[in-house]
Amino acid sequence: MSDNAAFFVPDGSGTDGERLVATPYTRGPWSADSQHAGPPAALVARSVERLPGGDGLRVARFVVDVLRPIPVAPVRVSARIVREGRRVRFSEATLTAGDTEVARGVAWQIRVEPGATASVGLSEPVPFPAPDVLAELPVYDPGLEPNYFSAMDLRFARGSVFELGPAVCWFRQRVPLVEGEAPSPLCRTIVAADSGNGISAVLPFRDHLFANIDLSVHLAREPAGEWVCLDARTRVSADGVGYTKSSLWDETGRIGIATESLLVARRTAG
Repeated sequence: MSDNAAFFVPDGSGTDGERLVATPYTRGPWSADSQHAGPPAALVARSVERLPGGDGLRVARFVVDVLRPIPVAPVRVSARIVREGRRVRFSEATLTAGDTEVARGVAWQIRVEPGATASVGLSEPVPFPAPDVLAELPVYDPGLEPNYFSAMDLRFARGSVFELGPAVCWFRQRVPLVEGEAPSPLCRTIVAADSGNGISAVLPFRDHLFANIDLSVHLAREPAGEWVCLDARTRVSADGVGYTKSSLWDETGRIGIATESLLVARRTAG
């Protein structure tokens, strides 16, 4: 992997939002021409974090809706503050490819006050082996290099991409979200959190499509360190609708939850 590898590279143009070029490291499992939703969702979150006056604010809830397949192509991201309060801020952001809006995000940020209250419900020890004692196993290969899976370090504590059912997996980025930048704790969480559906599939990948149409992340605190762990479980109804819920951890304890709504369908032949 080259030293300057990244999910996105700034192109330095445009006054109507930030323009970036998606690299092949964003490729997902469904098409060589479409991105895995994790990196573009994190790009939307990054635009919220970069809004003016954000010092002391932390994202408590972030939701991104994937409006259509996101192409591996130049994109534009922009954000705006919808409501500014004394203790909270509500913002929205859009991701556009060409003239088409491909994703839309919203976020609630809360102004933090260290020591404002006792910590409750976040002291449980991590119930999984640490990533540094777990083997790096083969992961899904969509057939083209590079891709999202080659850009991420995955360490399974339970299950695997090739087993059906619940799974526990540690994620670490091998490449930055944007070239030349260290990803924020929020962005690292979102790049990983969108994979809950993929690691905990309950139907065979070769026969079924199970694409998430959204991602919702709730965080009580930001992750410490490079690793984010997903304890993921997927449930699917017989009429093609499902959801994934993932408990989120870092190496020191619980940090939050993530959910995804799923469109599930049988693959067509040919």
